[in-house]
Order: sequence, then structure tokens, then C-alpha cells
Amino acid sequence: MAGRAPSRTIEKELWAAGHHVVVGIDEVGRGAWAGPLMVGAAVLPREKRVNGVRDSKLLTEPNREFLFDRIAAWCDAWAVGAASQQECDELGMSAAQKLAARRAIESLGVRPDVAVVDGSWNFVTPCVAKVEMRVRADRLCLSVAAASILAKVTRDRQMRAAAEDFPHWGFDTNKGYPCPLHKTALQGYGPSAIHRRTWVFMDHFVPWPGVPRELGPASKLEHPTLF
Repeated sequence: MAGRAPSRTIEKELWAAGHHVVVGIDEVGRGAWAGPLMVGAAVLPREKRVNGVRDSKLLTEPNREFLFDRIAAWCDAWAVGAASQQECDELGMSAAQKLAARRAIESLGVRPDVAVVDGSWNFVTPCVAKVEMRVRADRLCLSVAAASILAKVTRDRQMRAAAEDFPHWGFDTNKGYPCPLHKTALQGYGPSAIHRRTWVFMDHFVPWPGVPRELGPASKLEHPTLF
């Protein structure tokens, strides 16, 4: 469990400013070639703490699985919202991420006063009245780190289950992200039903003329470095 432990410093600042319900928000799956995009939301208690919480990317899969139930029981409220592969293709990734965030926030059961979001892009407004954008919040802010684990484990479990129906692409290990086995499977078998058909990998790794890349908002290459 590498890395400095995230703290509740940001949450404490917001509580002191009069915001009673602070939710941490983080997304997973944006860079995957298959499967859903998911957004986690976590509202933490002010006193109790679970040891070992870190940004999900700093933890091994067994560590994340070990922490999942503890974090879920610890949170005052939590939820994970998803946008399916089809929604990612039809809406584009930005709109799909906003949709997943809205679904997560609406499923919390409480109404947040403020959201803390990792990075510099606000995909949460207008679901929460006030949004605090913080670079590296997933490593520094405890509620965002908790949300990252909840979202990552939920998505990983779904992709492992999908691997039973789509065994050739190695979703149980790569979770839909690009890797040599995944690329080779695309060349041999083409895309599965849960691949994002508008993404540019369809042009490079699916050689079959009968399975062309589909057109849609996602094909505008919002993040071309992912490809």
C-alpha cells in the first residue's frame, strides 16, 4: 500500500465553511476499450477511519478487494454510477462521464452540499451545487480515494463476470484496458458486444472489413493519447 495516506484536510475545511455533506467523486474506466465507465461517490463520517485507504491505482487488486467491504460499511453514504459501453459510444465520453456521475449522486440517498473532484474538469455540476476541483485529489483527499476504490472494485467485478461470456479478450485480467493479449484477440476475433465501437482502436486492431468502426461523438478523439 504505497504512497502517503490521504487525509480529511479538504473535508474539514469544507465542514468548517458550513458544508455538512461533502462527497468525494472519482471515475474509472475512461481509458478502457471495453466495458462501462463508472463514477464512485463517497460521503465519509467525521471521526471514524479505515486504515489503508489510498488512490485505487496505488493498490493491488487483492488490497482493493480487501478494503471494499470495510469502506462500504464505513461510509455514511456511497454509490457507484455507470455509463454502459453503448452509452459511451452514443453520447461520447464526456457526456457519458457526466451521466455516470449523475447516477452515482442520485443513488447516494443524501443530498451533498459540495463535491470534491479529482483533476481540473468539472463533470459533476449541476448535480451538486458547489464543486471543488483539486489536482491529485485521489491521492490527497480521503473521500475521493475511497470513491476511487469503490468504483474500481465495482467495475473490476463486472469485467470479471463479463469474461465468462467473452473469454477470448482476457477481461478478467485486463478489465477492458489495452494490453498485448487484448490487441491480439481483437485482431483474431474482432470486437465483443461490450467493446466501444466508435474508438480509434477499431481502425488499428480490427482488420475485418465487415466490422468497421462506428461513427459517433466518441470518434472525435477527446483524448487521442489514449489510443
